[in-house]
Amino acid sequence: MTIDQTIAGYDRNASAVVDQYESLQPENLHGWFSHLLPEAPGLVIDIGAGSGRDAAWFASKGYRVIAVEPSKNMRVEAQKRHDTPAIQWLSDRLPSLTATMALGVSADVVHLGAVWMHLPAADRTRAFRKLVSLTRSGGLIVMTIRDGVEDQGRGFHAVDVEDIENLARAHGLVVLPRQKVADLLGRKDVQWHQIALRLPDDGTNALPILRHIILNDSKTSTYKLGLLRALCRAADGAAGMAKDQGDDHVAVPLGLVALNWLRLYLPLLAADLPQSSLNIKGGERLDFCKESTRAILAGVVPAINLRPGATFSSQDTKIVHSALKAAAVTIRDNPAHFTTYAKGGAIFPYVAGSKTWSCGTLTLDATYLASFGALLVPRDIWRAMQRYSAWIEPSIVAEWIRIIKGYAQRMTRTLNDGAIAAAMTWIEPDRDVAIARTRALSLMDQGSLYCVWSGKQLTTQTLDMDHAFPWSAWPCGDLWNLMPSHRALNQKKKKDKLPTADLLSRSRDSVLSWWRDAYERADHLAPQFISEAKTSLPTLWQNDGLELGDIFEGMRFQRLRLWRDQQIPEWDGL
Repeated sequence: MTIDQTIAGYDRNASAVVDQYESLQPENLHGWFSHLLPEAPGLVIDIGAGSGRDAAWFASKGYRVIAVEPSKNMRVEAQKRHDTPAIQWLSDRLPSLTATMALGVSADVVHLGAVWMHLPAADRTRAFRKLVSLTRSGGLIVMTIRDGVEDQGRGFHAVDVEDIENLARAHGLVVLPRQKVADLLGRKDVQWHQIALRLPDDGTNALPILRHIILNDSKTSTYKLGLLRALCRAADGAAGMAKDQGDDHVAVPLGLVALNWLRLYLPLLAADLPQSSLNIKGGERLDFCKESTRAILAGVVPAINLRPGATFSSQDTKIVHSALKAAAVTIRDNPAHFTTYAKGGAIFPYVAGSKTWSCGTLTLDATYLASFGALLVPRDIWRAMQRYSAWIEPSIVAEWIRIIKGYAQRMTRTLNDGAIAAAMTWIEPDRDVAIARTRALSLMDQGSLYCVWSGKQLTTQTLDMDHAFPWSAWPCGDLWNLMPSHRALNQKKKKDKLPTADLLSRSRDSVLSWWRDAYERADHLAPQFISEAKTSLPTLWQNDGLELGDIFEGMRFQRLRLWRDQQIPEWDGL
């Protein structure tokens, strides 16, 4: 059954359907999300408003409501029953919502009650984009979806709730806990999924600007998306390199952005995925794809080694430096230059650096990466990337994939979805604890080694190297984040939990002692330990006389950020 046929069915049976809908008390239907609603007054768009029951409930709470209903007879019946100036009725339909979009409004709440299953699967991605466009920052999308098998005779299409959640994440929405409930009309074969999604808002205009760049800004290549994703990666994993630039900006080393850029694009080039309408094959016609980039692509220098703190020697230095320079110039002259505010002016202006490297050993530290110059990132956008990268990045990836497929379609090329997904995955270094474990075993041979969390003496049989901040939430294998821990405690109690602030404070002496013995007194590891800490921990970048206590304070700040922004479950050592 088509959508037109479904609407015609509601027209024929409007009176009976309205009676059935109105037999249910809205308080019983909507209690599950009422605590999520913003303070009235506000604007609600009720899509598929039906009998007007839900629109009237929102109106009774003090909200203004746009009730969208494609069935003429349903609208007539609804207006008779709920005649109030707080509700304005509109004839419109999914997936286009042409009339609704033309209003140019954004709602605090977009509500769809028993509507989504009427949409064929092929229309849902388009429809969801429209719902997001209608939702203001901080707003809610609330959906009640019938669970059950497909019933074409009644205009029902099967719905996988996880598909909706994936769409939400791809558009940068937060998926709130969902639930499955029984049918209030008493139908034993009918159940309903209750889903609430929130469009994040940090109280600034940062997220709308980012959404505009991702979803609406004109693009002749994927470069703008590459820039945003490279910055997100910097904000999440290397925020220690960002430097204050007045009150309104932070200066992010362009070399760091270029480093992330290469990490992002190399798998795409290896998979031969087009990155512009002119990029026919491999790296052809891509500004940054020079001889050095192709050398890395060919495996002369493993791409996984392109990470902050890595050191290169011999012939590899010229390849890495040249590839980073090409990427930096491309970023500076293309996406950073053409990503602008609506009224003009670059969002990420460039400031020049000073060339400090000459042929020889090359370490990708803050000084070297800053020698390429810096991008000035508005502080609100940088903060949003730090706080919401877990939601921003999936929306960048989803749009990037959509654009790649569009380029391929115009080239009459067929792409494999699995290959695209694999190439878009950010590859982290292996979860390698070998260096830290070797130091732990060495210290054990020399005397005693103790669990930093419990104080228990460790043996070779009970030693585990624990990621203090769990890898599953924040994949960081830096030396400072690897702690000797008792195996039973690590595997049965701590697991993927974050140490509480109290536990971290109580463990301060044990952590400092481990760092001092394992790294500070090991001349060959001390520079790596310091470089990694400066890169990934806040507040340390400009501290030349860095002490272990400073690193511990940076660790405490990072723990606070992970706890606040990712809401990782905590463990207090018990």
